[in-house]
Amino acid sequence: MHPVTTRALALGIAGALLPLTPALAADAETLERGRYVNIIGGCNDCHTPDYALSEGQTPEARWLTGDVLGWHGPWGTTYAPNLRLKAAAMSVEEWVEMSRTLRTRPPMPWFNLNQMSAEDAAALYHYIRSLGEPGEPAPAALPPGETPPVPYADFVVK
Repeated sequence: MHPVTTRALALGIAGALLPLTPALAADAETLERGRYVNIIGGCNDCHTPDYALSEGQTPEARWLTGDVLGWHGPWGTTYAPNLRLKAAAMSVEEWVEMSRTLRTRPPMPWFNLNQMSAEDAAALYHYIRSLGEPGEPAPAALPPGETPPVPYADFVVK
């Protein structure tokens, strides 16, 4: 059985003893759907440290904790934020609304995120909340003209 399903089942059994939180409110099917949306949506590609370099073998315990790799271009430098912290600070309704209205700097494909169904966005939210300890924030974005610290990917536009 997959770790998310195992965790969800364990939480479901323990749920009678624990206060109900957004992560505990989701059933195993919803968590699996959220995990699937995360993977096929490419969220891990940027929001999980070393995910692409490890060919997707980064332990799930590190998923969606943000990254220190900067994405540098004419817009400045952006960092993939820690989605666990972002989800922890929002209700499911706020998360779904954010997924429909987000506009941000490259390389985030916000225009694709805006097309996600409310059901998939909610499942992703619940999955992220089920991952556990949120961790630390990613570095703050830098303005155009400021050289970021290493590591960073440089987008040259000609």
